[in-house]
Amino acid sequence: MQLNHLNLTVNDVEASREFLEKYFDMKCVNSRGKGFAAMFDDNQFVLTLMKGKDVQYPKTFHIGFPQVNREKVDGYEVDPPIESHGYTFYVKAPGGFTVEVLSD
Repeated sequence: MQLNHLNLTVNDVEASREFLEKYFDMKCVNSRGKGFAAMFDDNQFVLTLMKGKDVQYPKTFHIGFPQVNREKVDGYEVDPPIESHGYTFYVKAPGGFTVEVLSD
């Protein structure tokens, strides 16, 4: 079994979409104004973004994007990555959710 779809409610659909396109190579395949975007990755995983008001996720909620190697993880301008369950760091994305970037 494989997870193939996730919906995130976000404060700003456009900013979230642009962030995911720029840093994680997601592609917007459908959108409806400023309130909805459907995004795909290269494995056909579907991430939908829906506009919400005053979106607040629990402190530990996040989505994760693996990178092919540590050098790719080091390519982001954030606090230095740490060793946890992988070589990882967290970043607050536009729209109100957190992203974990990691590599083995």
